[in-house]
Formats: sequence, structure tokens, C-alpha cells
Amino acid sequence: MFLGSISRPIASIRGVGSKAEAMLQKAGITTVAGLLRRYPRDWEDRNQYVPLARFSLNSRACTTVTVIDQQWIGFGRMRTLKLIVRDETAKAALLCFKQNFLEKKFVPGSRWFISGKFYHKNGEIQSSAFDYEALGGDGGGSKSFGKILPVYPLSGDLTQKMLRKLVENALEQFVNGETVEDEIPGSIAAREGFLSKRDAIRAIHFPLSMEELEKARRSLIYTEFFYLEIMIGKRALERKGAAADVRPSSAAGGTLSALQQRLIERLSFELTRGQREAITEINADMSGPYPMARLLQGDVGSGKTLVAFLACLKTIEEGGQAVLMAPTELLARQHAENAARLLEPLGVRPAFLTGNVSSQGRRELLKRLAGGEVDLAVGTHALFSAGVEYRALNLVVVDEQHRFGVTQRSRIMAKGRMPDLLMMSATPIPRSLAFTVFGDLEVSSIRDMPPGRKPVKTHLASQSSEKRVYDFVRRELAAGRQAYFVYPLIGDDENTGDSGLKNAVSMAERLAAEIFPEFSTALLHSRVDEEEKRRIMESFRRGETRILVATSVVEVGVDVPNASCMVIEHAERFGLSALHQLRGRVGRGSEQAYCFLMYSEQAKHGNEGQLNFRGSLTEEGKQRLRVMLENSDGFVIAEEDLKLRGPGQIAGIEQSGYLKLGLADPVRDIRELIKAREDAFAILQQDPGLLLPDHRVISRLMEEAPPFEEVNL
Repeated sequence: MFLGSISRPIASIRGVGSKAEAMLQKAGITTVAGLLRRYPRDWEDRNQYVPLARFSLNSRACTTVTVIDQQWIGFGRMRTLKLIVRDETAKAALLCFKQNFLEKKFVPGSRWFISGKFYHKNGEIQSSAFDYEALGGDGGGSKSFGKILPVYPLSGDLTQKMLRKLVENALEQFVNGETVEDEIPGSIAAREGFLSKRDAIRAIHFPLSMEELEKARRSLIYTEFFYLEIMIGKRALERKGAAADVRPSSAAGGTLSALQQRLIERLSFELTRGQREAITEINADMSGPYPMARLLQGDVGSGKTLVAFLACLKTIEEGGQAVLMAPTELLARQHAENAARLLEPLGVRPAFLTGNVSSQGRRELLKRLAGGEVDLAVGTHALFSAGVEYRALNLVVVDEQHRFGVTQRSRIMAKGRMPDLLMMSATPIPRSLAFTVFGDLEVSSIRDMPPGRKPVKTHLASQSSEKRVYDFVRRELAAGRQAYFVYPLIGDDENTGDSGLKNAVSMAERLAAEIFPEFSTALLHSRVDEEEKRRIMESFRRGETRILVATSVVEVGVDVPNASCMVIEHAERFGLSALHQLRGRVGRGSEQAYCFLMYSEQAKHGNEGQLNFRGSLTEEGKQRLRVMLENSDGFVIAEEDLKLRGPGQIAGIEQSGYLKLGLADPVRDIRELIKAREDAFAILQQDPGLLLPDHRVISRLMEEAPPFEEVNL
């Protein structure tokens, strides 16, 4: 029996009555396995004696005390018991909020085990969060002291005491006396010195020592990663199997095709090394016997779109059709315009399709797509809507891939017969995530930038310094350049509970009327209709509009080389990825560009050049601003973003069903992840059917107790 197979309802655990059952179900715990896989978030080592005089803010005091006095503080309903206790090193006060009943237990002279978080206040050592247990007459007999106790994530009315007891009961009923099967092939478990599954699940909750706890953690973390990578590897094998005999391999390999060469010769610049390597890798994939599945990642402005166009040319030259799908009409239109400028002179027939194409124009376009009269279709999700058919869709390019859900990607892929897939991301995917969600994809990374680009100079400024920022921008505008002003809100009607936040609508009026009346200003946000967005952006591109006031709608796809200033107000309200993308809207020409991150707090530089913030800015907000100030490399920023937000919110992972891990963390545990990936892929390469005796446990677990949801990216 596998641990995941213990599907008995939670009510079958001794001590779970109707009230406890309702509380557990509300927390998402419905089965015995679900409770046992509710892993602790921390452990409290009550083996370690920490007297009152030696507690620290990062550790708990754990000692035996004698009650020496009872006092009361407050009046009426707020009247609270205050216990004065002493160990051999110091006195302390225990504040018994909502626990006045302890008056009858903690009588002067009684002795107790005490563990809790202590602090200095009002000239004494105090604690208002402490655990206690009566000290037996022989000085021993403790149920919870002298042990390592789990600290669980709590929700609702669940308590540590309740969860500890119920997990203890579940282990006794369903694990200790049962045969819980090991889940890792024996050869790997022996090599790594892993605990058995039964011992690991017991030790992760109630370890006998910190050394045993570490062994249990390693065993369980590796197991999670191993099965994640097995699923990823199997998905890659299945895709290749489904593509068998669909197309022969081409002898061309990674060499440039004639049409690709013609485009490169027409360019007024040379490809960067990163672009050349990427197109070589893409060409090799597209010439292979299996459909390409590749992620092309690179910083904003690194030239990914040109590489994508080159990939499209290879497909078109071989008689197929390509689509390039973008998440917004603004970005899709820009891609379509660039495709027309670069590819039409080569004889390529591009087309633009979004939900706003008129019905008459749509009918004609769909007819041309189905008849093969369009070589490259550029658009939004309308590309895979009902009624859209392609004669020979052989390449799908998905830009800003994290903005599309799994279902959307699979629907466009279904429009062709095993087409090649190229996913692009200007938000680099951290290495640890590339090994997980995108683990069955090959990855091409463009790490260099086109020559002549100068790094954007980034400055932090508080709202009280806005005049200096505006004066600087005015000088840039007077020199003939352009500027963006970006805000977190559209208008006053967006109720955020913070009346101090500026918004794009009111600030557009103020900037145009009061601050920069001599320069033309336009407003762009998600409520502006698509035709008006197109007109506004065209005016800004031509330089007729000098100041563009916007929300994060300009985060991707806006390319105006003459824009030299990006002012992001309330920058602490934006995520790292958005801040980096917005900063990437400037610095796309030969002139020096500047990004001003304005925040709602005062800050000053310390003696060592570090920022010292004051006020209510959150720690995460401070860290984001520091990262942006100190880094311009999108790959570094992506790693920092992952550390701050966790894997679940990045790159559309929450949509995919993956990374619902218990203990494992792709960032913290990257070494275990790499090891598990190498082992899993080696096994699948040697034994794709998992038929060897040492591997049968894998196929059995996947069938009887699958650890993750199946998805198709």
C-alpha cells in the first residue's frame, strides 16, 4: 500500500468528531493521506534547554519554571492574568490573554515546563504565546518537552495541539502497523541513504533527532521531484511517440534556409551571438523527426521576435503555415506590422486576425487561411477560435507564453497536425522552473543585447521628490525625446482602500494641464477601445505625442526607440516582472534612457550606499525596489522574483496543475531537483515502459496513487 492510497475519510482517525471533521475539511484535508501529507512548516526542538536569560528573538525559551506570584492587569472585560515565574537564570511574566482560567492551575510554588517566544518590555522578560505542561514530581514524565515537535500551517480554528494529536493518531492507526511501500527504486534509495517511506513519514512529523529530520526531508523532497520529473519525461516520450512517422527528418539540420538567409542579408545590422545560436537550435529541432517543443527566452529588447520570424520563414519555405499568437491586440498588431515590413518583401503573405476584425473581413481572411493563401497569421486568441481552419499549420509561436493558459495553447496546437511549438518569454524562466513545468521543453536563451544599446539608468525617488523627477523629464522632452508615466490604477472609480494612490486618468489631466502643458499628452489603458489604442500608439511612435500616460497595458510589445524616460509612480505596487518589463520599454534606441521608480515612502541612502526605508512600505515592496535598483539582468531579476513570490505564481504555473508540492521547493532544493531529474530521465531512457523489476514501483504508483495532475502544455 502506498501512502497516497490511504484514502480512508478523515473521520476514520481516532479523535476526529463531527466538529473536527468540519474544521479539517474546511482546510482542504479530507483523507488520512491528506492529513499525513500536511507537512510541518517548521519544527520546535524542545530537546534544547534554553533558559529565560538566554532567549533570543529568533529562538524560543524552553525551560522549567516555578510560579512565584499571580498579578492582574487591566480592568473589567480586559482584566488579564499575569503570572510571574522564575527559572535558575531569571524571572519572567506570562501574560495569559483569554486564559484567565490558568489562575487555578499556576498556583504559586507549582512547577512547569514552559516553551514560548519571549521579549523585553516594560523592564521585564515577557511572553504572551507559550506552551506549558505540569512538571511531574520526579522532574520528568513530559509528553511534549524533551522532544522535537512539528509546527503546522494553520487555517480556520485548527490548532497546533489538535493537529499534532490527530497526526499522531493517524500514524499509529494507519502507518506504524501497516506495510507502507517505498516509492523510490531500491538502487537509488540505497545509493542516497534514504529512509523507508514509513520511517520518513513518521520522522517528518515526529523526528527523534534533528539528524533524522534532515534524512526524512531529503527522502521526501527527492521523491516529490523524482515523480514530477518522471511525469515530465513521460510526457516528452509520449509526444515523440505520437509524432512517429508523421514527418521525415531533414538533412538541413541547423543550417539557415535560403529564405532565412535572404532576410538576414536585408537587415541593417548583424544578429547577436545569442540570436544566431537560437535560430541554429530551432532549425535543428524543426528538421528533426519529432515536433519541436522549445522555449525561447531572453531579456526585453534582445531580439526574440526576429528569431521567431526566422523560424516562420523555414516553415513557410517548406510549404507550411505559421501562426504567431500574442496576448494583447496591441502587441499582436505590432508583430503584424513588423512582419509586413520585414517579410512581405520576401514574398511572404502575412495576415492579422483578432476578435475585432469585421465580419466581412473575417470571412475573407478565414477563406484565405483555409486555402493556404496566408503564410503567416498574426493575432490574439482569435487564431484558435471556432471556424478558423488552416491548410497546413506547421508552426505555432506563442509570445509572452505565461499569459496563455494550458487550454488555450492546446487549442491552437489542435489546429495543425503535430505542429512545431515555439514559446517565447521576455520574463526569463529561472533554471529551477525550467526543470519543472517546462522540463520537457528544450530551452534557448538569448543573453546578449543588440550592439549600441545602453543600460537604462534606474533611480528611486519618493513621492515627495516628484518635482525633481518632473524637471529631469522636462529636460529630456525639450531635447526632443519622449516619456512614459505609468500608474497602478486607471481612475478614481477603482476602490482599493487607499485614497493616496494616484491614477492614470487624473494624472493625465494634471500632467497635460499643469506640469507639461507645452508637450502633447495621451492616455492609454485597458478600457480604451482597440481602434483608439492603435491610433494613440501610432501617434506616440511617430513622435506626435510626447508623453504617454498609461497603466501596465504598455508592459509588453511597445517599441518606441525615441522614448528615453519611464516614470513608474507607486512602483511598490508592481511586481518585479512588471517593473522589469516596463523599464524595458525605454533604452531601445541609441540615446541614454532613464527609469524612475517612485514610491510612497521617504528613503535615504545609508553610509554604505544601501537604502534605508521608513514608513509602511512592506518588506517585499522594499526588496523589489532594491532588486530593480541593483540589477538590470532579467535572468537575475527572474530568480529574485521566484524567491520573493514562490513558484506557484510565476510563468502561469498555477494554471498548469504542477508544483503542488508538499516539502520540495525548486529554488531552495535545486540540487535535489537536478539529481532527481537526472535519475528520472536516465530510467526512462533505459526502460521507457518501466518494466524492469526495480522500476515497476514507479508505474504502479503512477497508476494506483498518482502524485500530480496530468496536464498537457
